[in-house]
Amino acid sequence: MSGENDAWRIIHVPGRPPVPPDQQLTVNVVAAQIEQPKLTNTIIRRLSQIAPLEDLHHVKRVKKKCLEGGKIQLSVILCLAPENGDFDGIPCDVKDVINSYQLSPFVAKVCKYAASSKEEWVEQCKLWPTSFHPPTYNISGITGFTEEDSQSVVRFMKYALELAKSHGNVVVNAAAIVDPLSNQLIARACDEVCPSHTPKTEVGAECGSSTKSPDDMTGWTKHELCLQSCSSGVPEQVERSISCLHPRWWVDGQTRSSSLFRHPLRHAAMVAIESSAARDRCLFPDVRYEDEATKEECVLSPAKSQAKRRKTDGIDIDNDDAHGKGDLSSRPYLCTGNDIYLVWEPCTMCAMALVHQRIRRVFYAFPNLSAGALGSIHRLQGEKSLNHHYAVFRVVVPRDILDKTKTSTSGS
Repeated sequence: MSGENDAWRIIHVPGRPPVPPDQQLTVNVVAAQIEQPKLTNTIIRRLSQIAPLEDLHHVKRVKKKCLEGGKIQLSVILCLAPENGDFDGIPCDVKDVINSYQLSPFVAKVCKYAASSKEEWVEQCKLWPTSFHPPTYNISGITGFTEEDSQSVVRFMKYALELAKSHGNVVVNAAAIVDPLSNQLIARACDEVCPSHTPKTEVGAECGSSTKSPDDMTGWTKHELCLQSCSSGVPEQVERSISCLHPRWWVDGQTRSSSLFRHPLRHAAMVAIESSAARDRCLFPDVRYEDEATKEECVLSPAKSQAKRRKTDGIDIDNDDAHGKGDLSSRPYLCTGNDIYLVWEPCTMCAMALVHQRIRRVFYAFPNLSAGALGSIHRLQGEKSLNHHYAVFRVVVPRDILDKTKTSTSGS
């Protein structure tokens, strides 16, 4: 990335937290050097039958080491080491292999779990070679972004930040659902937990630079203060108007009785999902929805921006049918293939709603140390029992951008 984008960083948040090299769990195995390399395949086939490594599929059976003079040294894992460390506890079949091929067993350490990143894998191989398999779902960005993709991510994150500032002095979370194939906005929303969360200003679809008044700058300053509060590990000091940071604020009797109470579930991500669904009903009407007396207000992208994929065969929807009486088979399936940009990391409710909507990628700017479900507290994206998994990225907003805004505000 070049220019202003040099300060922006897009960090992939894996489904399992990375483990420092010195903290990776290991197990002991019985290994031996193979003096006659031509017997390696025969020994491996025999060991696979009598002593399979059931819980260590990521560990390679043979270790190859280059010695001085170009000589190759091969070592093979025979079996798991007995708990007492005594070779007398080795299974009889394995002892037969040791005796038959005149092997000299020794104890070695291997990593207990498969690596979740290339960095972990490099450290594991220092003990014993392992295999590294990237996530099975093919989502662009996990292995890095191109210059063009990075600029697109920054542009839409800027839009989400501008949207969060559209409430004046009230700091709220904002969400923008985007079709990555056409780079078009599908839906946008802010927190609507309280009536005071109603946007006071309209944010344009394009994120161009413009002159902001001191009142407009106050939102940036509050975002900076919220970020500092999260970084200092004091989540209770974070702005309470951000619904995902305090998903249970409405339980408080005093708050619940407040005249500002609206609905505890109308977080930015939830409202954006609702807007996306209303948009699809407008673009792809059917008998069921035509009979409704009213339809929810929805944010419509230009007609030629419809590139949402179908669930079944991935064929792009024909633009000409977008405003016709499309049948159910031609309608997009939820938010399949779309990305969502959030200012704050979503809570568990919002993160699970994004799973049900088949979101492809989630981008957020600020961590949620009090109730974050995608990296800070939980990592829902790594839950294997779910039938859909999206990729999660944190977009680090340059500190100098926030500092400049803060300076501008204080100097006005």
